[in-house]
Amino acid sequence: MSWRGATAPAPTPADPGLADLAPDRRLRRLELTVTRRLDGLLHGRYRGLLPGLGSEPAGSREYRPGEDEVRRMDWAVTARTTVPHVREVDADRELTTWLLVDASPSMEYGTAELDKRELAVAAVAAVGFLTAGVGNRLGAQVLGPAGLRRFPPRSGRTHLLGLLRALLTAPRAGGYDERTPPPDGPDLTDGLAAVHRVALRRGLVVVVSDFLDGLPDDPRHAPPWEGPLRRLAVRHQVLAVEVTDPRELELPDVGLITLVDPETGRRREVWTGDPRLRERYAAAAAAQRDQVREALRRSGATHLPLRTDRDWSADIVRHVHAQRRLAAAPARAARGGAA
Repeated sequence: MSWRGATAPAPTPADPGLADLAPDRRLRRLELTVTRRLDGLLHGRYRGLLPGLGSEPAGSREYRPGEDEVRRMDWAVTARTTVPHVREVDADRELTTWLLVDASPSMEYGTAELDKRELAVAAVAAVGFLTAGVGNRLGAQVLGPAGLRRFPPRSGRTHLLGLLRALLTAPRAGGYDERTPPPDGPDLTDGLAAVHRVALRRGLVVVVSDFLDGLPDDPRHAPPWEGPLRRLAVRHQVLAVEVTDPRELELPDVGLITLVDPETGRRREVWTGDPRLRERYAAAAAAQRDQVREALRRSGATHLPLRTDRDWSADIVRHVHAQRRLAAAPARAARGGAA
């Protein structure tokens, strides 16, 4: 029996003022947070969360076997330096971004200022504003217990706010137990397959999830969503936003608690006063996160971890700056070698 993602029942956000705000006021606060904290990232040529693929030349860098397409080889620089190089390009002027947002029961847990679902909405807001631009379009697939809900790709602030409002006001799962488990809805693998069917044009795919779905007990086995994610990464830039809560990583010493598997409703009582149990739990949780991280790396997705107890906007800023440094370094090196 798997207890991945097991949580203490009935968690609430640590900031009741945020939870009590009406959806429109919460959207306004979220928009202000994104535009103010990420203002320095909102300028520039569609560089957004990841340096984009496109058609505008932007130098060359060394070829990476297994990562780069041979058709992008820069034969002139390769001949001059005797080292294989590929062409670097700026992002296309019109970008289509597809979001896959995990709204399964395991995303409704949180012991910090936000719960995981609210943090997922914040990540969607950041993606929406960072990829906004004339002609750029944003579409979404929302994965919930009742099925997949599709939002066709459109441009504009009104469309983005409508998507965020739908995520904030969507009914939450609840009342599940061993006698009345959640409905057998689509899983993360199904959601990725759905994105693959609709994302026909090369662009950006952002997956927001805790990636706990279907993790095998044996870390040597790949999770079922790794293959579909890899197929998406062959054609698109893929950003995997991993959402976690600190209580998923370690158990507090609070005596007897009831753990609930949010995906099945099964319960188990656990005595947290045993330090060896807490150590085993922390070790298992760390191994689980390593398993997710390795699966994302193998799939070719860029990994952005966000936690409910951290400043998510600062983490996004650091991620974007790191991605831009990585993209700029090979181009500078290639220009230096060509000189």
